[in-house]
Amino acid sequence: MIVTRRLSLQSKGNNDIIEITPHVERLLTETKLLAGSVTVFVTGSTAGITTIEHEPGLLLDFKAAWERIVPENIDYEHNRAWEDGNGHSHVRASLLGASLVVPFNDKKLVLGTWQQIVLVDFDNRPRSREVVVQVTGE
Repeated sequence: MIVTRRLSLQSKGNNDIIEITPHVERLLTETKLLAGSVTVFVTGSTAGITTIEHEPGLLLDFKAAWERIVPENIDYEHNRAWEDGNGHSHVRASLLGASLVVPFNDKKLVLGTWQQIVLVDFDNRPRSREVVVQVTGE
């Protein structure tokens, strides 16, 4: 069986990291499925999905790492073409990826003790975000 649901979220942009584990867990418990996998996918090209230990120090480290890997204030062809200043956002989101698959058993996500599912919004402004959660199992 496959069950598909959507989450609507508001982000602040600028590397906003939003923990969505409780939302995914709630959607999972609403299904009749006991075991399988959950796919979490963010629509749009300037945000991504991953897991992280959602604690203040690591969140700052994660944001700083993106600035080192894909700096905001360098020239991007995208910015020249569209003049929206979010070329770095597209590159960051492409590197992180738009989806994540998490197994579940006994109606519980199989995550590590300090592992949470997060949406990372790299855009340079607040955004309304839609996350598709698709549960496959039995």
